[in-house]
Amino acid sequence: MHIGSLAAVPALERPDLLAAPVAAALKELAEVLPADQVGVAEIDPALADTAAFCEKYDVALTESANCVVVAGRREGQTRMAACMVLATTRADVNGLVKRELDVRKASFAAMDTAVELTSMEYGGITPVGLPADWPVFVDAAVAGQPWVVIGSGVRRSKLTLPGAALARLPAARVLADLGR
Repeated sequence: MHIGSLAAVPALERPDLLAAPVAAALKELAEVLPADQVGVAEIDPALADTAAFCEKYDVALTESANCVVVAGRREGQTRMAACMVLATTRADVNGLVKRELDVRKASFAAMDTAVELTSMEYGGITPVGLPADWPVFVDAAVAGQPWVVIGSGVRRSKLTLPGAALARLPAARVLADLGR
């Protein structure tokens, strides 16, 4: 298993490189995310942001997927969701995401809110281990990738797994044209 120029090991062999909710979810979701298909590699946390990471570790932007946390309100209730889009695109928050969440307005969640609600580090947030009531919108282009690199819940590592595995997460919904 490799992530660009990095050697990856099965993620559950290195729980020290995973946020606690990510490690717990990987154990719980073993049928959906088989241990031999989810790798983790340690990285320089200063290079966790997508562009810097991809350049340093020889990962194509088309192999990297970003997890965007979105919030919307309707009738006094905040609705949260995660969007998985390729690094070459941006999530259609004001169109498709807004309609899927059934809210008047959707926007990127504030950093402190995203960190608090996910128990993950900003810049490492991943759909694996998110609160169970959050929908995970996966762009069809992400689901169609043989392998993608995503966050691990912490800035000091990255996960790699088949794009189709993200579509099998319990709260996942694959959406065409989520990334634009």
